[in-house]
Amino acid sequence: MKKIIIPVMLLLSGCNILQTGLSNAYNLANCDYKYRSISNLTISDINLSQGLSPLLIPRVLSILSGNASSIPLNFTLNIDVNNPNPGAAAFQSLLYIISIDDIRFTSGNFNQPFHVDSGETKVLPMGIGVDIMELMNNNSKSSVENILKNFLGLSDTASKVTVQLKPSFKVGEQTFTSPLYIPVSFTFGGK
Repeated sequence: MKKIIIPVMLLLSGCNILQTGLSNAYNLANCDYKYRSISNLTISDINLSQGLSPLLIPRVLSILSGNASSIPLNFTLNIDVNNPNPGAAAFQSLLYIISIDDIRFTSGNFNQPFHVDSGETKVLPMGIGVDIMELMNNNSKSSVENILKNFLGLSDTASKVTVQLKPSFKVGEQTFTSPLYIPVSFTFGGK
């Protein structure tokens, strides 16, 4: 009798793990996503998190108008994830694609597990890095300049942002990637 009970218990616990993983994936797809903020903004290691002060303007303009072969732009994109579902929503990792003003801005991986309980809102902080010179070489310079002005708080025209999130889930010992992207759209900048 004991020989039968143990495999049945293992099978039932495996079903529970599978159900929990699938439930977390389903709930994640049905969460509400909303832009919160951009933080930790740097251009070529110049910290602009507190805004563009009069002392920093000459340094930033010098970098942007110089002949640098690479101008790194780094920031944290903070997205509110609200879970209205009856159960938790979670992922193990996340692929993302970010487009700004119809320019494919960047793509990458967010390799940190994320969990939001039922009825809870949590901030998803995605560290993003891009090379401004690469964007300018592959796109309209004026379009990229407007995006930069919005990061710096200097543009009159807001930028339209589309973030596509493709989560991966752990079910037991297996990792599965969603076949679909979760879209998040917002605008930022402008006056």
